[in-house]
Amino acid sequence: MTQKQSVTSQMLSQAVVAGLQDRKGKSITLLDLRDVKNSIADFFIICTGTSDTHVDALKQSVEAATFKQYKQDPWHVEGRENRQWILMDYVDVVVHVFQAEKRDHFGLEELWGDAKITQIPDLD
Repeated sequence: MTQKQSVTSQMLSQAVVAGLQDRKGKSITLLDLRDVKNSIADFFIICTGTSDTHVDALKQSVEAATFKQYKQDPWHVEGRENRQWILMDYVDVVVHVFQAEKRDHFGLEELWGDAKITQIPDLD
């Protein structure tokens, strides 16, 4: 990437997905919100981790992937302490890493039903 090339939200979302896949994130879902009126971001990326340790490893992998590829750090991160639901805010890309029970409870995919939803196959 050249100095003059700016990072688009789509490019950043691809780096996030790669980081999640690198640590075997489960049920990765990409919500494209660019055509949704009044959306707060261009993309939501939702993923499930199998334990608090896995959720933390997924967070670290996303941070490493986005920084390595685009020198991007999240603007804000929440949920590091309990590791049940970690939210990573890259402004135009928001990453949600859940444990399964919390993901089922909050049902973010249903809240953004107008989004274009892409299911990313799990890597085994």
